[in-house]
Amino acid sequence: MDESLLTQVIAIQNDVRAAFGWTYEDDVQSAKELEKLFQSSQPLGVSHWSKEARQRTLHRLQDDLSKARHVVLVGAAAAKDELMQKWPDGTVYIAADGAVGAFPEGVSPLCVVTDLDGAEHLDRAAADGVTLVVHAHGDNQHRWEKLIPQWADNGQPPLVLTHQTNEFYDGMHNPGGFTDGDRAACLLHWLDIDLSKVELIGFSTGRVGPWSGSTDEEQKIRKLNWMQTILTCLNDDFSRFIGDK
Repeated sequence: MDESLLTQVIAIQNDVRAAFGWTYEDDVQSAKELEKLFQSSQPLGVSHWSKEARQRTLHRLQDDLSKARHVVLVGAAAAKDELMQKWPDGTVYIAADGAVGAFPEGVSPLCVVTDLDGAEHLDRAAADGVTLVVHAHGDNQHRWEKLIPQWADNGQPPLVLTHQTNEFYDGMHNPGGFTDGDRAACLLHWLDIDLSKVELIGFSTGRVGPWSGSTDEEQKIRKLNWMQTILTCLNDDFSRFIGDK
């Protein structure tokens, strides 16, 4: 991991907050409350949601990604036939939020990076035991407060918890990034995965993908342009994967 690059992609979070008029305090509040929910040795009665178990989940994820020959990040504009193409042996997948719905039968991601906009697609991933990298920010506290208890009763998927502040929260991490797609790429960088073996599909700056949750389209396009800024900051080569239509 390049520490100066990590500092840079985390700093962009402040630029994004300023651009959209969002407050740092709201992001802190959501992160604090999520940390509090997971403080016990069996959060919501789930032993593998403890801090130690979540750290083991993160290490397994890092190990699987390190061993992979090819890593595909799947964004919200992905088409199912893209995932059905012939991929190199040793390919693994990471889904950005609702893009997990694009996965055909028999193909599963290593994890889903999500701020919980992905609706029923996330519920299916949780029930299937896919690792969820759950993000806390100021506008999604109501969603994680609803969904995480539901998953404790149905699926109990392995979890990793992330946030977007400069504070320290026990058992939570800030790998940088803003949208689920670029945060997935930031996660790879933070885990010290070679970004040259990473391919992006379903990443667009010109349209809202079919796997996005309900959203304000104009605002979403602005978010996608920030996504592009962060992705190209991580790796200039990512620009060739990002469509504008």
